[in-house]
Amino acid sequence: MFNYADFLGQKACVLGSGKSGCAVAELLAAYGMDVLISDSNPNPQLQPSLHIEVETGGHTPHVFTCGFFVKSPGILPSSHVLQAAKAQNIPVFSELEVALSFLPKDVRVFAVTGTNGKTTTTALLGEILKHRAEQEKKGQQVWVCGNIGNPVSQCVRQVQPGDIVVIEVSSYQLEDSTYFHPHVACLLNVTPDHLDHHGNMDNYVKAKGRMFQEQTPQDIAVLNAADAICAQLSGQIKSEVRAFSAQPKHWIKTDVFFDGDELIFSQGYHLHPPKLIGLHNVENAMAAALMALADGVDSEDIQYVFDRFAAIEHRIETVREVNGVTYINDSKATNLDSVITALKSFDNKKNIWLILGGRDKGASYEVLLPYLKDHCKQVLSIGECMDKIERELHGDFPITRCDTLDKAVIYAAKHAVKDDVVLLSPACASFDQFKSYEERGNVFKELVHEL
Repeated sequence: MFNYADFLGQKACVLGSGKSGCAVAELLAAYGMDVLISDSNPNPQLQPSLHIEVETGGHTPHVFTCGFFVKSPGILPSSHVLQAAKAQNIPVFSELEVALSFLPKDVRVFAVTGTNGKTTTTALLGEILKHRAEQEKKGQQVWVCGNIGNPVSQCVRQVQPGDIVVIEVSSYQLEDSTYFHPHVACLLNVTPDHLDHHGNMDNYVKAKGRMFQEQTPQDIAVLNAADAICAQLSGQIKSEVRAFSAQPKHWIKTDVFFDGDELIFSQGYHLHPPKLIGLHNVENAMAAALMALADGVDSEDIQYVFDRFAAIEHRIETVREVNGVTYINDSKATNLDSVITALKSFDNKKNIWLILGGRDKGASYEVLLPYLKDHCKQVLSIGECMDKIERELHGDFPITRCDTLDKAVIYAAKHAVKDDVVLLSPACASFDQFKSYEERGNVFKELVHEL
């Protein structure tokens, strides 16, 4: 467990100068610690605002003079510098764990993870808890951070005793967070993703399972009862399990189900879910509600937020209609299961032009075939993995190679007809052509608005 006092007088090495790397470096420097940021990228995009030593273009032997490492989430566990640090018994901590060590003791931590739905669920829960705080007028603040936007390290310096922190947590963050202890934790689902980073599915599941390993019987774990891996993990969890399911079939006892119209809770509450596209968003609402109820939020406050909640940017986001064709931005769909979720959100009209591709993440596109045949007219492939997409779809579905996003949008605009849908749902990381999925989504929206 990270304790700042244990490392007084020693230098910290932060690996990676992305948003979370710079944020944790500035946090440690603000507490008087000498910090070195080491980045293998010769031209990193960000620079810390405080006076912090930075080396770029590779990790020099200087890093091994530091007392401990803080690993940015995207660095591979197999990286040479991490293996060398562990061989020299230099402690390695996650940005998440270091940041949370600076929280006041009575702050309650809520955490959401899962392959899909994390951002929507985190945002929804944050809005519910903020609304409750406004109603009670006790001065309590709710901080929403992590993968959803601001790094945890960036917000902890502002958190006061009695506040609440809501965190969207990725598997990258969890794999190094041995002592992470959320009071209310949620696992939405687990399907193949980030296998290029974790190496295999077992390691990915193990990372997700770390969400609950430090919880006690006084804590709450919220799980998807219709997800087999969630159900499997439930037997290893020490905290109180509360489960949701929008599916008729589920593996463990549920505390809330969906009757096609309302969310029916075992406590007797009936709530209408937010007006968002797709059954997956019903599940996200169930999870957020169970987490809020676990903290004593009234069902009326939950319904108030549900009634006013809008779609998250870059997740099945309607951009505009042009000549009867609807353009949908789902740039946040960086894995195959997200694409399947998006396709299942639409009727089986076979009217979708799917823009697919980017930087490959290791899973097989073959799993998309039945959904493409049910929902799509054509795949418009872009990015580094166009060859792999063609190879794994075996010529069983029409594909047009477009190379870049702008060419795909132009092609779709020329060939789509009234009542068609042009869907950017790439199933891939954005880093071959864009800095982030947000930039990819914003470029898509700009291209659509220019039509």
